[in-house]
Amino acid sequence: MGYGVSPGTLAILKEPRYPKPVSATTSPFRFAQRITTGRVLGYAMVLTGATLWGLSGTAAQQLFQWDGFTPTWLVTVRMGISGILLLAITWSRLGGHAISGPWREPTQLLRLWIFALLGLLGVQYSYMASIRLGNAATATFLQYLGPALIVLYVAVHSRRWPSRRELLALSLAVAGTFLLVTNGSIHAVVVPASAVVWGLVSAVTLAFYTLFPANMMRRYGTLPIIGWAMFLGGLVCSLAAPPWRVQGQHWTMGVLLLVGFVVIFGTLLAFYLYLASTRYISATEAGLAACVEPLSAAGASVLWLHTHLGIATLLGGLSILGTVVVLNLRNWTSKNQPIRMSEVHSPRGGP
Repeated sequence: MGYGVSPGTLAILKEPRYPKPVSATTSPFRFAQRITTGRVLGYAMVLTGATLWGLSGTAAQQLFQWDGFTPTWLVTVRMGISGILLLAITWSRLGGHAISGPWREPTQLLRLWIFALLGLLGVQYSYMASIRLGNAATATFLQYLGPALIVLYVAVHSRRWPSRRELLALSLAVAGTFLLVTNGSIHAVVVPASAVVWGLVSAVTLAFYTLFPANMMRRYGTLPIIGWAMFLGGLVCSLAAPPWRVQGQHWTMGVLLLVGFVVIFGTLLAFYLYLASTRYISATEAGLAACVEPLSAAGASVLWLHTHLGIATLLGGLSILGTVVVLNLRNWTSKNQPIRMSEVHSPRGGP
């Protein structure tokens, strides 16, 4: 996913800012035109952002498998630069008080570190490791199991049996994972076991970083929390892979452009477009449209890196995407009301 803020988190943070209601001086036609134009813009933003996310995974696969890069180094650079730029943007727009908020309270600072290391760094590294050991398409599809894990958590935490719609989503997730990993054969696994393990870890950490920071984001804002988490995660990761240690990497102008694409277009711009899209469309609609991410990763892997994906594997990936669609359609058909974090968090605000 977007490695900045997930659709599940955005759904509880924002509602779309539709154009102001029609007034005596505004014709109904112009008002309807403004709404239509805004929604088209919102969908264009989220589709572009999700496509950039998917393409950045394929670019990372190229760097890992052909140019001598490691997931640790790329995560260090990606998170470090993105964190610094996000904090700079926050400071320029909201002032220094906004970015210092979580540092003034020890409890919130501890939660920020937990989110940075177990959430954002966890999902970044596990996703990149899965790409390196397998391919971008499979890693992205496996990461999209995160929403199904959230359903399980909410059901256990609330001590209730999943609804029929949730059971359908879980069934699609299980069937999709089987087809994705085995290509429909019970006698063989077509994806390296290590890639599957890291892909499943990325789904778990995705679920965690979707649920855990909701209260912090409501309190301090999305940009400061994501910016600090990116920076702190990159800082810790740099202890294992300093950005100046480039031995074994094959640097060319093309490789430099790929690294820049992953950091700028595949992280910052994609995150901005996704977040900005919720000014015009709901978080539920954005979450559904963002399903083009693994499709773009799969298409780019096949066309660019000549990755072989069997028919059953593709059907498995689509089944996992069906999980996201089914769960989001529940929100859409319920007047767009998402799962409330009161169902997930304890009274103390913890997970």
